[in-house]
Amino acid sequence: MIEIKDLCRSFGSICAVDNISFCVNNGSITGFLGPNGAGKTTTLRMMVSYLKPDSGSILIDGKSIYEDPIDTSAKIGYLPEQNPLYEDMLVMELMKYVADLRKMPPARFRERSQYVSANCGLNGVLHQKIGTLSKGFRQRVGLALAILHDPDILILDEPTSGLDPNQIIEIRDLIRKLGLEKTVILSSHIMQEVQALCDRVLIINNGKIIVDDEIDHLNKYFNDYQEIRLELEGEDIDLQEFLDYHPELELIAMELDDTHCKLQLRCPADSSIKHDLSRYVSENGWLIESLYTKQISLEEIFFNLTKGQTLQAENKPETKQLYPDTEDSRGDEQ
Repeated sequence: MIEIKDLCRSFGSICAVDNISFCVNNGSITGFLGPNGAGKTTTLRMMVSYLKPDSGSILIDGKSIYEDPIDTSAKIGYLPEQNPLYEDMLVMELMKYVADLRKMPPARFRERSQYVSANCGLNGVLHQKIGTLSKGFRQRVGLALAILHDPDILILDEPTSGLDPNQIIEIRDLIRKLGLEKTVILSSHIMQEVQALCDRVLIINNGKIIVDDEIDHLNKYFNDYQEIRLELEGEDIDLQEFLDYHPELELIAMELDDTHCKLQLRCPADSSIKHDLSRYVSENGWLIESLYTKQISLEEIFFNLTKGQTLQAENKPETKQLYPDTEDSRGDEQ
């Protein structure tokens, strides 16, 4: 398990990460989201010891990652957003180089290199220079290097960036498979990707964690109502008596013909009206063709929770780079 406790990090007068705490359980895929400048990448860099926090702690299975950095490195695989690769090396040469740095035995390297080459779609480019590869293939190489040593924890920052649709499906399937046995933290700006892969979502905004919950529970953070969609089949369909008995239920729209009825109903977010509604429909001898609560997309939820971030980021004072040894000078997001 990963435990983050009271983590803080500033760059000059800008507080990039402001006293955040959260835990990530083993065998799960957690989405880590935030607008540009929210503190997302800074947090990930601290989790892999690339940056050191001003205060707070990062624990893996109860042990600080700074007690034994070599042991920590063996447990974590990291794919940064800006994927650093040696362009003059062949793909296989780079994998062997990374394996040597990690002191992998030759037999183990052969086994793992075959696995990552096959699962990351690299078999056709193993003896090609990295500098000649497309962005998509470079991203595959970065992911292969992250999982080469079979780490317990994977921290992936925009893992499908630059991939074509078929490649995205393949990498998502691999991440989903890895999430069955590893702890995966996935940062992405593609909301559909997070919704498809993750069990849980963390959202950081202005350096603070504003959401830490299961992905199916996110509606409650900004919505005080739920919208129910109902389709019925039957004779003489009339729900007016039910609506009169439940004044908290609002009819938004209705389409009605001789034997079919489609309705959109609005009720409080904590309401369990669907049970009573189903019973009422059954008692009247009508058939329910569909009954469901409309789900708001993760993209809408993210926008509503972080929509003030852009304006605040634009109003931040311009500062000089005070830590050139820890943050690159390309202005990468925090």
